[in-house]
Amino acid sequence: MLSKNYASAPVAGFNQSKKQIKNGNAKTVFLANDAQGGLVSEISYLCESFGVILDTTKSKEELGKLCGLEVDCAVCALPK
Repeated sequence: MLSKNYASAPVAGFNQSKKQIKNGNAKTVFLANDAQGGLVSEISYLCESFGVILDTTKSKEELGKLCGLEVDCAVCALPK
């Protein structure tokens, strides 16, 4: 999990995060600072368009661990 300060579990993955953003359910999106360009531009655009906070301070490895995954994670969304 990202932190005990968060009430809801993050939604990991590109497609699931996009759905959360587009449906207005994302409070904050965490985008890995070492994610690939196409993913970065699309998620950045969506967050700006839908007024979602975008955090790019963690690596894919760090996000994967913080989400409780055994693999790297390029993007995850924290639900409202």
